[in-house]
Amino acid sequence: MEFRAPWELGALLPAWPLLQRAPRGDGHPVIVFPGLSASDGSTLPLRGYLASLNYDVTGWNQGHNFGPRAGVLEAASHQVLETFHDAGDRKVSLIGWSLGGVYARELAKLHPELVRDVITLGTPFSGGPESTHAWRLFQLTSGRDLRREASRFDLPVAPPVPTTSIFSRTDGVVAWQGSIQAPCADNPDTENIEVIASHLGIGMNPSALWAVADRLAQPEGAWRPFERKRGLHGLLYPNPDR
Repeated sequence: MEFRAPWELGALLPAWPLLQRAPRGDGHPVIVFPGLSASDGSTLPLRGYLASLNYDVTGWNQGHNFGPRAGVLEAASHQVLETFHDAGDRKVSLIGWSLGGVYARELAKLHPELVRDVITLGTPFSGGPESTHAWRLFQLTSGRDLRREASRFDLPVAPPVPTTSIFSRTDGVVAWQGSIQAPCADNPDTENIEVIASHLGIGMNPSALWAVADRLAQPEGAWRPFERKRGLHGLLYPNPDR
């Protein structure tokens, strides 16, 4: 199923006119974190799309993502703080693809006063540490034990800011159940949005990109759940609760 990824990228061009009808942004800053072993190059289509909608978008600027090595989360925290101040003390939206979404969620827990919202794409946070086919790659590239690293954080707990998990039941890398945010008593502003996508292509999938744009465009402090409409829209975004 992961061989769909090039087709998802190829679908961006014909879908571009429709994607440009998404709500325009208010210019607030956005940081996008790449997945395991990926770099900012992998998020270029997503960042280019959001820039076209009037967001101040940047990558994570740390090269390839080989896991939480020494200094990685500290540098990411500094980037969030610096971006916040550079934007005139405007809160920052954090978007993470796969492992990058774990960073986005944990950074929002550390700095809720700096973060506007969190959006993750195919991110494993609620399953066991080995509920992904990439766990061996994580240990190989990071040189760290996955279970030990996961035990350092309370991954299933939602950040205290509006949080959206975009996932696919046809994800060929991450078990989709591991991307489901359970209801959170301390934060009712959480949701799961299902799309039909591969793991390697979800960050380029037109349906996922539209959902990201829709979530980012909400006025600060006026968060509402994603609205699923009837017809084709309902086919593109199945009900994640079924």
